[in-house]
Amino acid sequence: MESRTKRRLSAAQLDALIRGAVGTGVRSAEELTDGFANAVWLVTLDDGRQVVVKVAPPPELRQLTYERHLLRTEALVYHLAGPTGLPLPRLLHSGFDDPGLGGDYLLFSALDGVPWSQAGSLTDADHRALRHEVGGHLATLHTIPGQGVYGYPYAGLTGTTWRDAFVVMTGALLDDAVRYATPLPCSLVDIAGAIHANLHVLEEVTAPSLVHFDIWPGNVFVTARDEGPPRVQALIDHERAFWGDPLADFITPTIFGRLSEDDPMLVGYRQAGGKLDLTPQARVREALYRLYLNLILLVENGPRQYPPEDYARIREPATTGVTNCLALLRQR
Repeated sequence: MESRTKRRLSAAQLDALIRGAVGTGVRSAEELTDGFANAVWLVTLDDGRQVVVKVAPPPELRQLTYERHLLRTEALVYHLAGPTGLPLPRLLHSGFDDPGLGGDYLLFSALDGVPWSQAGSLTDADHRALRHEVGGHLATLHTIPGQGVYGYPYAGLTGTTWRDAFVVMTGALLDDAVRYATPLPCSLVDIAGAIHANLHVLEEVTAPSLVHFDIWPGNVFVTARDEGPPRVQALIDHERAFWGDPLADFITPTIFGRLSEDDPMLVGYRQAGGKLDLTPQARVREALYRLYLNLILLVENGPRQYPPEDYARIREPATTGVTNCLALLRQR
């Protein structure tokens, strides 16, 4: 989607960036526009290889507080998750505060599959199988510990308990809502009150796990249909990751809905060793995380300034989501 946060680079700038990273110039480049925040290009190098370049917004452009140093978070995830065997692209190069660019960028190996969201001719059985497989991969991801720190370390939004970190994370987001004068369906006092009245359920989380928090079909690459039944080729776009409650990773895949016991993703998660019980307390945690994600979808339009006609398909269900989550939390 078009966004003000996406960096614009000329062909010469992109060529210079790639040469500095891998010593080879650019034969051709195609911008990949499916993402919402960072600029991404599929690049064919002079030597015939294909790579993907992800470039962060200019550092002087104000974003949401949790988005500080997003690509550094993503690079850390690759270093930590690679040894677990998770299907990922290869991180080929990372550049932070690059003097020529004036910001951060990452260079990945290109994938030959397609985003799940763009894979045609998939049956209901294919979708269920993919959800089951993703659930198994999430179980692996969640084995990566946080060494006693919860939240977003690079953004400085952390706590020594999940409850404390979530207070900091949601507080920063509500501050951003004020900064960008975000239209919301209720007052910030109502939102903060509902969150704080239910914080006790977060005390059930006693160890920080690595949480992707952006698993949707656009961030899951699948193998080509002519290779047989589609399989997960890679999980991508880890910049929103934080350390916290594994349950939070089931919010985006069920966005604008509710996690059910028979969801193939949850079934696959449990079969792969993941521990998650949908107790009444867990349902309250689910509502808190769903409220947090819906608020992000509303507040992030402040710095990004999406085209109104495109953003409407997100704004309207996210607004309804905030209202519904608050109603659930007030019943507790």
